[in-house]
Amino acid sequence: MDNNFDLIVIGGGPGGYVCAIRAAQLGLKTACVESRGTLGGTCLNVGCIPSKSLLNLSENFHKAKKEFNQQGIELSGVKLNINKMMSAKEKSVQVLTKGVEYLFKKNKVTYLKGKGVIFSKNDVVVYNNDNRVSYKTKNIVIATGSQVTSLSSIKIDEKNILSSTGALSLTKVPKKLVIIGGGYIGLEMGSVWSRLGAEVTVVEYLDHITPGMDREISKEFQKILTKQGLIFKLNSKVTSVINDKDKVLVEYTDKNNDKKSKIEADKVLVSVGRKPYTEGLNLDKIGIKKDSKGRINVNGQLQTTIKNIYAIGDVIKGPMLAHKAEDEGIAVAEIIAGQAGHVNYDVIPGVIYTSPEVATVGKTEEQLKNENKSYKVGKFPFLANSRAKVNNETEGFVKILADSNTDKVLGVHIIGPHSGDMIAEMALAMEFGASSEDIARTCHAHPTHTEAIKEAALAVDKRPIHF
Repeated sequence: MDNNFDLIVIGGGPGGYVCAIRAAQLGLKTACVESRGTLGGTCLNVGCIPSKSLLNLSENFHKAKKEFNQQGIELSGVKLNINKMMSAKEKSVQVLTKGVEYLFKKNKVTYLKGKGVIFSKNDVVVYNNDNRVSYKTKNIVIATGSQVTSLSSIKIDEKNILSSTGALSLTKVPKKLVIIGGGYIGLEMGSVWSRLGAEVTVVEYLDHITPGMDREISKEFQKILTKQGLIFKLNSKVTSVINDKDKVLVEYTDKNNDKKSKIEADKVLVSVGRKPYTEGLNLDKIGIKKDSKGRINVNGQLQTTIKNIYAIGDVIKGPMLAHKAEDEGIAVAEIIAGQAGHVNYDVIPGVIYTSPEVATVGKTEEQLKNENKSYKVGKFPFLANSRAKVNNETEGFVKILADSNTDKVLGVHIIGPHSGDMIAEMALAMEFGASSEDIARTCHAHPTHTEAIKEAALAVDKRPIHF
């Protein structure tokens, strides 16, 4: 094999493999290095995809056991087969990771299995067990993603004290599960195991869950999750996690009154965030600079301090989201090919795939207040939406924030059924600089959940029809 390339991408996750495919489409001779043994990165292997599989399967189980009888679908003897459920999850993962390999072959991307190390701006060495192969390249893209972070006093063993990876592969439902951290990942995993029968307690350092989310949505979300059975200990600092054979003892302090408390659990999930994964790349030796949080510094063209070495995804600043990494991957490939790649960081949606889903794009109310921006608010509840009503999915609402002077949509926040899909309309609207009036005057099909978006847009100008 010819070991000379136009581009070598290090990392085969959503950012890396998308970058490699787009570069190959643009005529660049491209290779992608991945050490995991399967493509797709954290997202496909131990993140987005397996967690969404379990969220879907656990919701089906919950509905069959708790809700269908009330709706005239009478079932008896509904049982959980956790092994079959995990097998179904694994099958989904395998199909998708193999799909990425197929896309590489289709687009003539060379797949290099092993650990990529950068030795100079044009030299990458791939280590695979005892093999060491050197490659020359005109450009390099670092797309090595992120890894789980923990608290300094907690040792994750993936048996009793789990990361999100371990929480995706439990072989039986724990009676009591404690989740340290009230962010996206912890709440999704908490929802899964709560539906399957666990008593779930979330211990969060702040006085609210989902940090960074619009506070009104966060409060409503916590209210709904509490109704579903999750227990929340907010403003609580975890002081120790003691692993004692079959049990784990979590000690925490209430920050309001310094009161110390303990919870005994079968399993503990540590979900306090992720950090960039750049170990072993040789970055310091070749002069690539990082910030205080370990993220690689890049300019507006996603170039590092070495101009032909680029970085994308979780290793650089910004939300650690697969679709953000994908957009950056496409942008970098186009920039290297001499085109004008671009990412609009103001319009990157975020979704929590619980039931109901939570979706957001653009600014929160808190951000607009901090920026002294004058804005209007339009809200519409799913309780008043006919499709949500007949489907018995009435929790939550749509909230649109628009500029008081220009009416331009600045942010949209949805908690309710199918909001992860519905947010796409608002991301597109914001990408084109739409006003709330534009959305209000766009015909939406009836009866659909999306009519709640139209009504919220009407409500910006205090003229909703159905509420």
